[in-house]
Amino acid sequence: MKQRDIQVLQEMGLTYWQIRKPECFPALEVPVVNLPDDCKLLFITEETLTDQDAWLFGRILKSMKLSPEHALMLPPSALEQLGQHQLVWCWIAGCTAAAPVGVQVLQSAAISTMHTHPAAKKALWQQICSYDN
Repeated sequence: MKQRDIQVLQEMGLTYWQIRKPECFPALEVPVVNLPDDCKLLFITEETLTDQDAWLFGRILKSMKLSPEHALMLPPSALEQLGQHQLVWCWIAGCTAAAPVGVQVLQSAAISTMHTHPAAKKALWQQICSYDN
């Protein structure tokens, strides 16, 4: 991809993209996803968060003594491209993915379902608490 094309994508706010048929581009280098140094939680999901979901996400982060500035959301396919990181947590919500090595892993239902399923929130909370011991 030409530098100009990358610049146009970035100007549109697209900092992550995926080629659907990488086999068509044998010389293509796979980009590395570099996380900010202050990123402590990687939220892996395939869904787009609504305002209500974002509110709940913020409340859960607060219970973990984190703020939204300490979290980053990525789709499961981006995990293959993850570079060096300082992560403490990897929360996989509503999908399956292999978490990075050496982090505390949380697996839950999609955050959108937690609004109406208290058992899903309870199961997530129990996982969070299990790491405090």
